[in-house]
Amino acid sequence: METTTALAALSAISQESRLAAFRELVQAGPDGLSVGELRERLGLPPATLSAHLNVLRAAGLVTDQREGRVIRVRADYAQMDALIGYLTENCCAGSACAPSTACKPRPKGAKR
Repeated sequence: METTTALAALSAISQESRLAAFRELVQAGPDGLSVGELRERLGLPPATLSAHLNVLRAAGLVTDQREGRVIRVRADYAQMDALIGYLTENCCAGSACAPSTACKPRPKGAKR
């Protein structure tokens, strides 16, 4: 990952509502959430959520897909893993001291 891409992603999640939205989408798993479901979970007005999703989308952290009249939003796990990898690539001076950075979403209903 390039530094400018990492900075865009970190900037995107440096705001409370955007971080909350991204975390909800990560927790939702690969199926993601409809914009309406996400809005209900976060309690944000539609225009505010739309603006926040635009920032997350521009940073490559979320994708969306139209399904009829519904827009489904999903976390981009590859981009998230790339950011985590970028942040930890020089951990412990290159030694194998840190656990794997790959994200493996938990099945629905699995406990943390």
